[in-house]
Amino acid sequence: MQSCGVSLAVAACAAARSLGSASGGDEEKKMAAGKASETEEDFPTLTAQERDSLVGIDSSLFGFQRLHEDGARTKALLLKAVRSYDSLILKAEGKVEPELFCQLGHFNLLLEDYAKALSAYQRYYSLQSDYWKNAAFLYGLGMVYFHYNAFQWAIKAFQEVLYIDPSFSRAKEIHLRLGLMFKVNTDYESSLKVLCLPLSSTIQFHIAHLYEIQKRYRAAKEAYESLLQTENLPAQVKASTLQQLGWMHHTVEQLGDRANKDSYAIQCLQKSLEADPNSGQSWYFLGRCYSSIGKVQDAFVSYRQSIDKSEASADTWCSIGVLYQQQNQPMDALQAYICAVQLDHGHAAAWMDLGTLYESCSQPHDAIKCYINAMRSKACSNATALTQRIKCLQACKPQHSSEGGGSGQALPPHVGPMGQGEDQSSPAKRRRASSPAKSQPDSWASNSAQQPVPNWYLSPQKLQLLDQLRSNRANLKPLQLQMLEQLEAQLNLMQQHQQQVHGLQKGSAPHWAGPNGDGSLSSSGGSTHPLSHPQTPHNQVGHSATPSPRQQALNHLPSPPSPPHSATSGGAPGTPATKESTPLGNGPTATATKGPGEMTTANSTAAGGDPTTSAPHKKINNIHPAVSSAASSPISAMSTATPSPKSTEPGQSTGPHAGPSTVVNGNGKGGISEDSQSPLKADPPATCRRPTPPHARTPPSSSSSVSIYPSSTDVLKACRLDWGDPLLENKRDAFFPPLHQFCTNPSNPVTVIRGLAGALKLDLGLFSTKTLVEANPDHLVECRTQLSQPADENWDLSGTKKMWRCESGRAHTTIAKYAQYQAASFQESLREENEKKALKEPSDTEPASAESAARKRRGPLKHIKFGTNIDVSDERKWKLQLQELSKLPAFARVVSAGNLLSHVGHTILGMNTVQLYMKVPGSRIPGHQEHNNFCSVNINIGPGDCEWFAVPEPYWGVMSNFCEKNNINFLMGSWWPNLEDLYEADVPVYRFIQRPGDLVWLNTGTVHWVQAIGWCNNIAWNVGPLSAHQYKLAVERYEWNKLQSVKSHVPMVHLSWNMARNIKVSDHKLFQMIKYCLLRTLKQCQSVKEALAAAGKETVLQSRNRDEPAHYCTICEVEVFNLLFVRSELLSRKQKQYVVHCQDCARKGSAELDNFVVVEKHRMDDLMQVYDQFTLAPLHSSSS
Repeated sequence: MQSCGVSLAVAACAAARSLGSASGGDEEKKMAAGKASETEEDFPTLTAQERDSLVGIDSSLFGFQRLHEDGARTKALLLKAVRSYDSLILKAEGKVEPELFCQLGHFNLLLEDYAKALSAYQRYYSLQSDYWKNAAFLYGLGMVYFHYNAFQWAIKAFQEVLYIDPSFSRAKEIHLRLGLMFKVNTDYESSLKVLCLPLSSTIQFHIAHLYEIQKRYRAAKEAYESLLQTENLPAQVKASTLQQLGWMHHTVEQLGDRANKDSYAIQCLQKSLEADPNSGQSWYFLGRCYSSIGKVQDAFVSYRQSIDKSEASADTWCSIGVLYQQQNQPMDALQAYICAVQLDHGHAAAWMDLGTLYESCSQPHDAIKCYINAMRSKACSNATALTQRIKCLQACKPQHSSEGGGSGQALPPHVGPMGQGEDQSSPAKRRRASSPAKSQPDSWASNSAQQPVPNWYLSPQKLQLLDQLRSNRANLKPLQLQMLEQLEAQLNLMQQHQQQVHGLQKGSAPHWAGPNGDGSLSSSGGSTHPLSHPQTPHNQVGHSATPSPRQQALNHLPSPPSPPHSATSGGAPGTPATKESTPLGNGPTATATKGPGEMTTANSTAAGGDPTTSAPHKKINNIHPAVSSAASSPISAMSTATPSPKSTEPGQSTGPHAGPSTVVNGNGKGGISEDSQSPLKADPPATCRRPTPPHARTPPSSSSSVSIYPSSTDVLKACRLDWGDPLLENKRDAFFPPLHQFCTNPSNPVTVIRGLAGALKLDLGLFSTKTLVEANPDHLVECRTQLSQPADENWDLSGTKKMWRCESGRAHTTIAKYAQYQAASFQESLREENEKKALKEPSDTEPASAESAARKRRGPLKHIKFGTNIDVSDERKWKLQLQELSKLPAFARVVSAGNLLSHVGHTILGMNTVQLYMKVPGSRIPGHQEHNNFCSVNINIGPGDCEWFAVPEPYWGVMSNFCEKNNINFLMGSWWPNLEDLYEADVPVYRFIQRPGDLVWLNTGTVHWVQAIGWCNNIAWNVGPLSAHQYKLAVERYEWNKLQSVKSHVPMVHLSWNMARNIKVSDHKLFQMIKYCLLRTLKQCQSVKEALAAAGKETVLQSRNRDEPAHYCTICEVEVFNLLFVRSELLSRKQKQYVVHCQDCARKGSAELDNFVVVEKHRMDDLMQVYDQFTLAPLHSSSS
């Protein structure tokens, strides 16, 4: 992409002329005032030589142009250019060429005046309609966003650069920054992918750390140790690597026995300090290791060194407090904890430890205040247990005060909240930590054993009472049940406290290890080495003594070859709010309204929410056109959706076959709700604006097709079903053409065909668990470990916070083993049900409060296993099963002439082959769209049901925005939508039950997520209807995937050429799109061949084999058609599968393609013949 320099030279000349002509009058006025000498300074004129020098300067020089040392002349020129351009803009009142603002943005960026650079880039964006073609502009804008920690916007800008110009001169710089931003946003897979491209020692460190964050500890250990073998490793990289390797050995159990791990950890941390003696974090980790093996004095010395090096560290002060408390020095412990909470008022661990300290000294009132502060912290992970503890303390206050202190020493009372605004030097900086009471290391265990036992521990008598109450639980009275709950809560907290104390002695207390026990990368306050990352707004040092993976990701981000503050740094205070980016509050995601990276908006007619509380414009009753269209009998067999939980608004349907359950999110999007309040009243549709990414379209409005005040006769006629229950009765119904037309109509996002298996006499028993085990017991099953929770909710591990992220661990098993688990799960459920019935009393049937009911429903969350992605494509293993599916109507079959995926020419697992899912209640398929927006067929084998949620394709941009706000990758991440968020955003949600034998048809691009209600199996595959709508959305997602650096499972270029060979197309719109794709690829092949010939590079013809899959670039994963760039040494080995590169990646490896051979799969004459013979067919000849 060329710079804007040429046109700007003309603009600069014009500026010089205008300034020259205007200077006469100005000089006369200023000479009268005695200020003629200032004119040249205020309105400098650029010489021709200076203008020529500015032509080649753009944002790509950022970080590579030295302005502070030998570049003083360049800096002076840039400053003069900025003043000159500013004066021109003022005189012209802003009416100048857009390129002038772009170049002004470049100059300010190079001068590191980020606010002015952003302002200039914004003006260019608003004035230039095709700004997206200017790679230098997008790169500069991305750099500004990166500086202000507006990572989501920076990611979009950088991805657009790589999309429009893959060979951009700073592509490696972009890959590096993308990797760091993905890591901060916890998108670890994307980060690994891009960081592997521009490998260096610093990036190898981040790759190893990503393995560690993902709990792939063996891989992380190997990567760290491999990096340490590198010659001439920079000192800071070496120090950080040893620090992480040592800390990982201290915290991860899998890496060996405790003694060897601690010894190795201490060695690594000592070597790390040799490389970087000023690392406060390494000193802190070393102190933790010493503390775990009982070397109290060494631990204290290390902590003191950490404070000297990093000054304000809440983690360190908290650990010092624990050390004092274990040494029975409560006053010193109190002061240390106060230092910690003053440095970080949200340090949950310090508040909990302080509360425990107050309890041990019989000061429950102060302990309660500390526990409340701990619960207010975002880092608090055991709020439920603390709540129970607070209630217990409140109930037992008189008892506490009368029993006397456990330590015999009263502490000063808790005064109140200590904010961060206080003078942090007061205790933390003013107080020099003194060593704990002298004690020999050998006596550590005895000292720990003598630690005072809190007086709220259960006495032996109370433990005996607890056992008696538990044994007679079924016969207890309400008062006794309440006593039992209190005792159990007290026992639970006591056990947690014991584990905590035990963990302190072991060196792995829960509040130290963090939620995942992951290694910490907290940056030291005073550290200045290249791997130290300046604090971002949400990266405070002490949320937990070992930060969570999200906190870890924010540290040790390296500075690429650029000025220090051009790395990921905190936004400057007082950064002005702009239309692209506003100053950040709590995280790296910019709160933005509209800017260069923002998606286009689309009109929507959907509205949701409770009619009693929502605004009048939300009470809308719209109808899906598809449901109100006339159709024949098979349509009556389809139930499109059932009301969502908050659905209370009426809907209407004028279609004779629309079932009563076709309601979308309470908005009447295609039917009548059974719980509707007034089917006769509907307000006119309101139009609201909502952002959607490119390619998303306006949801269809059908307000004009239905009267808002129909007569009662019309209402009853619209509701009446001509064919009774919506079920397929026979094979003829299943093969009736309107069924196909209804399912593939773009207006119908999802269709449930009830009773299909019965109508077609499908033998679903062939896919039952019993039959599967008999057929192939050792067949591979991908097993996902998930949390079992209600279908309309998604909670974090603690069960206290709703979230979008839906985590699941991945492993593998066999059909036989999963079948055993499935059966055991069923038996366990029966046993639990019987126990509940036995314990149930009449009083249990009384209505409980909403809070207690919600708590009972939520937790504790149980882990379940979900068998997914089971490949059943091998006809030798699954012949009977695959033959049975041939009974389906042609439009829903795995293979058919009208299925685009049947023309790919090779297998795409799970798309043009069948996949099986084995489920227990709670098994989840997280939210997603099908690959390349193809349709999907899903049949429930039973015996249990599945619950489905679906959102129409036009709203995928809103769903993508929600994922972005929650730091989740829409395409690759695992997410479960919060229905409350969707209601507030007026997003229609289809919610329905799929029973055994029901077929669910997901239309093109429908966003959906599924949860099993019972024990069941499902089979699924993808279908591509031969329609312009399907092809258009598939191509759009193909391009969107390239923009997002995600591999497209369907090779659309390869598929398009096969369609041209195999299919006669009569749809004019579809024909035009396919023909255009052929034209673009034909032109690209010809231009590449000509360029290779000019460079003296010949191609090697190797015709495509039968069933040979399409080729993708090994590095960037884009489809490579016809001309494959293969390394010569790999080609000589005659491997069955090439290691292919695209042209851009090949040239990055070798600009002259010295080590590459270009393999040609199709002759140009053959491609030209296919192109010429692909013509629009008469309508009656269509294959569809």
